[in-house]
Amino acid sequence: MIATRILGHALAIGLLGVSASSVAAPTDDRFTLRIGAMHTQGSGELYGSGEIFGQTASFREGADFGSRELSPRLDGVFRLSERNRLIFDYFGFKKDQRATLDEEVEFEGDTIPAGSVASLETRFQLASLMYDYSVISTPTFSAGLQIGAEYAKIDGRARADIGDTRYSVSGQQDGLAPVIGLRLTATPGERWLLSAQAQYLDAGWGNFDYDGKIRRANAIAEYRLTDSIGLFGGYDWFEIEYSESGADASGGIELAFKGPIAGVSFAF
Repeated sequence: MIATRILGHALAIGLLGVSASSVAAPTDDRFTLRIGAMHTQGSGELYGSGEIFGQTASFREGADFGSRELSPRLDGVFRLSERNRLIFDYFGFKKDQRATLDEEVEFEGDTIPAGSVASLETRFQLASLMYDYSVISTPTFSAGLQIGAEYAKIDGRARADIGDTRYSVSGQQDGLAPVIGLRLTATPGERWLLSAQAQYLDAGWGNFDYDGKIRRANAIAEYRLTDSIGLFGGYDWFEIEYSESGADASGGIELAFKGPIAGVSFAF
């Protein structure tokens, strides 16, 4: 059933001081790699509607992934020329949870009694490669339009063990689609770089086998300790909409991930 598939996918979806010597402007670097982490808070909302015995029924229920998780985050910029750049990034979220059921659950014709221990493993990955063209380029400010491709993967498994019997449900979805974006970069000082990005993806543009959208926005402030090493901090946010529909029912899930980011940058 669509409802069972939706539920399966829902479960898949939880300054340092330096000398005053001259430092090259961050925007002059040929290649910059930023390695860091995001203190991620995840939440979601599950919804659906359909015809049951001639009556229209619908539901909408919120959910969260519990405590925050440290998630790896990687991004890089390769400057081809003054106005042309390639930008890539990667984010991975992993959450393992265990809980005791407060009430019995019916699953595939069997009853899982209250008090049983259940576990949920959730994985989410997002990676993109963007071509960025600076429509505005000055010594201290640039604004770029972006187009590229983004890969998203959501998978997970829920399990409940009762004696020697194990009940489980799992789901996985992934795909690749074009993405568009906007970038703003400023260098207010010799050692400082400020950057913000916003990106949008529609699953209908790519090879995903479901309908959905991904929206993302982030901003960072970077302080260059030397020509080659810097520290950065900021904030990242993105929202995923996933939906399916069939002859008798439709539904989906909305997920949001957000949190502060920090790490080290290397320039060459």
